[in-house]
Amino acid sequence: MSLIFILLLIGALLLLIIGYSIVQQQKERAEAERRQEIARQKAIIDETEAVLANTGIASCSSHIILVLYKRIQDAIQQSMTFASGQILADYQRRLSDLTAQINTLAGSPPQVPPVENFRLPDNDKQVLELVRTLKKLKAILRAEHNKGKVDPAIFSTEESRIDSLQQRINVESMITRARAACYMKQYGSSKQMVTKALSTLHLIKAQTPNDPFISRKVDEAKQLLDEIMGAQKSAGPSSPKQNKSDDDDLDMLFQPKKKW
Repeated sequence: MSLIFILLLIGALLLLIIGYSIVQQQKERAEAERRQEIARQKAIIDETEAVLANTGIASCSSHIILVLYKRIQDAIQQSMTFASGQILADYQRRLSDLTAQINTLAGSPPQVPPVENFRLPDNDKQVLELVRTLKKLKAILRAEHNKGKVDPAIFSTEESRIDSLQQRINVESMITRARAACYMKQYGSSKQMVTKALSTLHLIKAQTPNDPFISRKVDEAKQLLDEIMGAQKSAGPSSPKQNKSDDDDLDMLFQPKKKW
């Protein structure tokens, strides 16, 4: 009897050890998932705040700023379900401040700066930052729209607005690089870039015929094309070979628009 009792105790002990191990593994798995979710929500908050910081140079409307605010609000609310103590208190304070900002913005008349008034920054670093911001902004807008959190009319208007800004930056970049290529006597590459810029400008002008920026850029591109043709003619038949260089940072950041 004593041997059977000892064996039963050993079996019970083994079951307790196995049960404790299973519970511990579940706790560790739940903790890992909690940390992963907190990190994911923090990444959303950080990314959105970085985009918000550059909405000034991107000439954003109050509609898109409201979308960004609400995205941060959702991420904070998700994070609060996993937080405790001082971290939870910090989230509650941030959520209260953000909710007040959202209510103020939603209750105010919409502010939509005219795209025609957009001016490209003079600083190359700011231009690159602007290109990055617009790409992230477009991705965020689509993601929030897919979740059903953006009105379809606002989504369509804001996406078209971002597309227009990207086209303007691309045109400015092509004209600048065409001028540089002409200076280097790479007339073939220069003419190709100016022709492409003019084609894009005509497409934009068909949509916004009274845009002074586009009209000015059309005149500038045409004048540059005349200069290139004149320089190429003066250079004679033995024109320099075209050098195909790698795309610069601006080209890498500004990829051609995809059809969705």
